[in-house]
Order: sequence, then structure tokens, then C-alpha cells
Amino acid sequence: MTAGLAQAEPVHGIAMHGEPALPRDYKHFPYVKPDVKKGGKVSYGVVGTFDALNSFVLKGMRTTARGVWDPEYGNLLYESLMTRSSDEPFSLYGLLAETVEWDEDRTFIQFNLNPAARWQDGKPVTPEDVIFSFNLLQEKGRPPYNRRLAVVEKMEKVGDRSVRFTFNDKANRETPLIIAMSPILPQHAIDPATFDQTSLNPPLGSGPYKIKSIQPGEKIVWERDPNYWGKDIPSKVGFDNYDEISVTYFLQDNILFEAFKKGDVSIYPDGDAGHWARAYDFPAAANGDVVKEVFQPGLPSGMLGFVFNTRRPIFADPRVREALTLAFDFEWVNKNLYSGAFKRSQSFWQNSSLGAYGNAADDRELNLLGAARDRIDPAILAGTYVLPVSDGSGADRNILRRTVELMRAAGYSISNGKMVDAQGKPFTFEVMTQNEGQEKMAIAYQRALALVGVTMTIRTVDDAQYQARSNSFDYDMIVKAYTSSLSPGAEQINRWGSASRDAQGSFNYAGVADPDIDRMIDALVNARSLEDFRAAVRAYDRLLVSGHYVVPLYHVGEQWVARWKHIGRPDTTPLYGYQLPTWYDTRVQ
Repeated sequence: MTAGLAQAEPVHGIAMHGEPALPRDYKHFPYVKPDVKKGGKVSYGVVGTFDALNSFVLKGMRTTARGVWDPEYGNLLYESLMTRSSDEPFSLYGLLAETVEWDEDRTFIQFNLNPAARWQDGKPVTPEDVIFSFNLLQEKGRPPYNRRLAVVEKMEKVGDRSVRFTFNDKANRETPLIIAMSPILPQHAIDPATFDQTSLNPPLGSGPYKIKSIQPGEKIVWERDPNYWGKDIPSKVGFDNYDEISVTYFLQDNILFEAFKKGDVSIYPDGDAGHWARAYDFPAAANGDVVKEVFQPGLPSGMLGFVFNTRRPIFADPRVREALTLAFDFEWVNKNLYSGAFKRSQSFWQNSSLGAYGNAADDRELNLLGAARDRIDPAILAGTYVLPVSDGSGADRNILRRTVELMRAAGYSISNGKMVDAQGKPFTFEVMTQNEGQEKMAIAYQRALALVGVTMTIRTVDDAQYQARSNSFDYDMIVKAYTSSLSPGAEQINRWGSASRDAQGSFNYAGVADPDIDRMIDALVNARSLEDFRAAVRAYDRLLVSGHYVVPLYHVGEQWVARWKHIGRPDTTPLYGYQLPTWYDTRVQ
């Protein structure tokens, strides 16, 4: 150990709160099939296109080929220092780093690299690679990667194979874990001058797969690297089971589903209740060649909704946002579009102990909120707030009357059948949609708003335009899904924090800049106890709900997946739901 550095005991894993569940001598994660026979292939299908292989810069942010750095299909090319267990709220175990060291106050973290860690050309992964990666992403990367060194006072090589990050006063208790999950890139194989330029030249990684072939915008094929350095370390046992992974891109979801029916796509995650109930009447599903499965993860509901861009003056007043939220007739939509399959979302962490819905604010939470509690609806503080339930007619007079009252309080009135402001200017806006499913919901919403004189137009755009306009916040309203984990942390800054409001490419689609929301994010990432953490997330949830930034739509507490029967999976479903990187081809002998 270098003289002058604080000593700490090397550990195999770390957790945001408490200790990791698995012991130092664990053999594999509990949700894998450790003795699986590797081989065979899988074919994934996605809607969209791609024109880059670098997901860490703004140009390639949402048009990067799948698999490069991919929470769903696995990080096939690049790896991080530690990897997450999907069966714990927020625990990390060694990957490129064999062990780590940190102190109780988390003022530093030291990563001791696995001596076996190699790039795909056989060269070792070094401390210099780690330092290079963070410096490069600070200079050329997109949010949030370009901001990660802002909380680091010093980054230094320690001994032959260790890197230590010492944090400044901007860091929080989640910071070491965020550093641990960041991508590590090969210094000897990257030219910093061209790093942020769009390219389809196959890059070099340390991961389990190499690129076999590319059809730009249409298909990428990955082949397993037989010399992958990490195939036998505990955190990778039971993963990366196919010899070949292909990802095919489709223009529309219905074309993708037809490819699945023919067997050209192996797995089809389904998020449409009506489709799940009625679309599987083809021969392969009838005879058992296609299997439908329902998984029950232990996750919060998240939030799917129409998002107001509060950068637009017409949406600056929360009374307007609340009025327009009330006008959406969920009961009509659920009955007529989704066969009654969904539940209305009432908060961002519904169905968990972290959510405000159903849980009254206790003294710990009220003290945390301080004066902010005065701007929150008492029903939201009590945990009893629910969106109004309509009569399902699509024109519930009582609810629409409340919409008009709120609009009137915000300075609007109805004149000649149109909602207008004090100068007589009609209230009009556009919602940008991405696919037929979103468009159907928007049409139902459009009809309801027309009843109170509000004109909403609908513009459905292609994937490239949708992503470009999302990145630059060029929309009035947009449809977005906010996933919610059991360990919300620094990613919330990129969604709702003031610092991300004007950052191109951030996920702050609503344009929120609220000091109280910033305080709650700070509280949740710095909480030392589970009780303080829970109080901070609930308070945060209440502020988001009371701000009416989103017209809440629906959630379903289960995951629906159809697969061809030759694709097998482990018996255990972890806390975060099914994990595709642990599935396998049963045809392998």
C-alpha cells in the first residue's frame, strides 16, 4: 500500500445499505443455472435503428447497436469494475475489480483489479485504463458519464494493479457504487480525438462477446469469445450462455411480432395487455412450440405517462398541469383499449415500501420536507391521494367540471367552445408519440380535452426524429416511462434535478428545477439508515406527484414474455425480474 493512504480491509462486494447478501466464498448468483451447457444461439428483435457503436457520447446515445452496454441483453462488449446482483436492492460484486476497499464514511474507494482481467486482444486491463476511461468520458462523454469526476478530488494508481478514488464534498454515499458501475475502456485501442465521432468500426472490449457482423441500421451479430477472461469468476457463472447473439431491427412492432411468430426472433417481451390476451392464436403457440410466461418481480410500479414540458410557458402553472391530468379518462381507456388489464398509477414507487401512496408521512419525513410540506396536498401527505375514478363514459361531467375550474383559477376561460387565456388566445399544444400504442392513448386523451375546449394535436414521428427531439427537449408533451428501482439514487438527478434541466441529452423531460426536489435527492443518496432512506424516497415521491409533471397512466405488476421453447431459463426469478443474460439454448448437447 502506498504510504500516506488510509488502510481498509479488501472486500468482495459492497451494498448501498447494510452488507451484501453473498459471502466472500460465494460460487455464483442465486438466480443462474451454474452448470448450464453453453452454445447455440438466440435472436433478439427491437424496433428502431442504429448508426453507432458508442453509447457513451451524445451522438450515439439512443442509436447505438444493442449489446455494447446493455442492461437488458447484458454488457457484451464493455465491462465495469463491479457488477450488480439482480436479487438484492443495490449490491455490487467484483468483476474487473477482484476486491475493493473503502471506509465507513465512504470518503474513498480503491479497486484492486483482477490479475486475470484481459482485453479481447490479450492485453491486461490496467489501472491506466481505468484512469483513462474516466478522463475521456469527462471530456467527450454524455450525461451522466461526463459528470462523474466532478465529485472526485483525486484519482490515482496505487501499486501495480489498484486505482483509488478520493472524493470531495460534492460526493454522496452512492458515489462509490456509481464509480464501480462505470464503463472501463482500453487506452491502447481508442483515439481520444475521434472518440465522439459516429463510427461502426468494431471496437475492442473486455466483455464476453465480439462483433461478428454488422448490417448498418438493420442487424448486429455477436459471437462469444472462447478466451473471455471472466467466464469462471463467481459473478459471471451462468451468464453469457449462447455462442451467438443476433439483434435485428424492425421498423414497427407488428413486423417484429410477425418475425417472432415465424421463429426469426426467439423472445418477445410483451407490454400490451390486449395483445398478450389475443395475439397468440398462431400454430406454434397452439402446439406448445411457443411458451407464454408471466414473471412476478419485486419491483415498484414506476411511472408511465404523458409528460408536460414545463419549459413551455403554457405548462408552467401546476394548476394547468393538474387540470389536464384530471381530464384523462383512465377508466374509459383501460376498458376500451386494454380489456381492463391495468391499474392506474398513483405514485412513482407504488407497490413498495418506498412509495408515498398508501403510506402517511411520519415525523421523520415531515421534518425532512420542512416548509415544502405546506405546498403538498394534505391527501398526498396522508398517503390517501388518488386520481379521480370516472364513470368510464369518456365524458364524466363532474371530473371535466373540476378541470374547467382549475383552468379558470389559472386564468383561462371557455369562449365559443375554446379554452382561451386572458388575451383570447386558444390553449393548444402538441403531443409527440412514437408508435401506434402511444397514438391510441393520445387519441383518447385528445377527445377528452376537446370536451373542455383544449386543442391537442398528435404527431407520430419515426425513431430517429423522436430521439433527436427528446434529446433537445423539442416537444410540448411526450410519452415516457420512468422505471423505479428499490435503490433510487444519483440517476434521479438526471431525471428530475435542477442540474439536468438544460443539459442536452438528460432524462429531465419535464424540465423540472425545484430546490426542494434537489434536497430530497440529496437526502436519499446520503441516507445512512434504511429508515432515513425510505423517508427521503417517500418525500421525494410526494413532491413529484404534487407537482403534476406527468399524467399518470398505468402499470402492471408482472412481466409478460413469450419465447420459443428451445430457449430455456433458470428456475429462480430474482428480485428485479427475469434476466435474459442467464437464459440459454436447450438444443445444446
